[in-house]
Amino acid sequence: MAGAALLGRLSWRVATVTAIVDETPRVRTLELEVQGWPGHVAGQHVDVRLTAEDGYRAERAYSLASAPGEPPVITVERLENGEVSPYLTQDVRPGDAFEVRGPIGGYFVWRPGDGGPLFLAAGGSGVAPMRAILRHRRNSRSEVRARLLYSSRTLKDVIYRAELDEDEVVHTLTRAQPPGWRGYARRVDADLLREVAWPIEDEPLAFVCGPTSFVESVAAGLVELGYAPGRIKTERFGATGGR
Repeated sequence: MAGAALLGRLSWRVATVTAIVDETPRVRTLELEVQGWPGHVAGQHVDVRLTAEDGYRAERAYSLASAPGEPPVITVERLENGEVSPYLTQDVRPGDAFEVRGPIGGYFVWRPGDGGPLFLAAGGSGVAPMRAILRHRRNSRSEVRARLLYSSRTLKDVIYRAELDEDEVVHTLTRAQPPGWRGYARRVDADLLREVAWPIEDEPLAFVCGPTSFVESVAAGLVELGYAPGRIKTERFGATGGR
């Protein structure tokens, strides 16, 4: 039975776009209706496959940005030279369909029983799985404390801005800041982590997602602070900050 379930998750299914939200000028969130969707865990991802008229296929992986029990949702950042993201962020419309495979992944996931406190660190579109975790925490009425450190280029690049106001979020803007900005204005380093991360005495569980350089820097900084490596879960993508 377990093998059949795994095979089902790795099979390609038709996903129909049911709703679209333009998060920023370069980022779009797509809600999907997937035939035979088996349900997912916060932090998992899906593979997306597009097929051109000439038969050429392009695939990319995207984190699920919705909580368990909610429809599958992906958030896509447009890459100018990408094969998948330009279509998903500019051309796709409600009712359009493409193929997905998943949910995939059992490492970068969180269930309420895993405890915390949770320290989440995201760079750019790496905030997508953090949204899933935070939504799951709220929906399940978990009392686990959670704090998100979110690094963005500018304020207009902040994804899920209104929704994140419901959670404990520390913002840092690395490129430009608006007048009166009260958040951080620097890249994430060990000193910043020392100011905002949960103390090691609380035995926190950390999730870090973003471009490779961001993830490596944050993970190293947390270890320097005394975080147990086994309690730091990382997920990374290309240096461009998207997929």
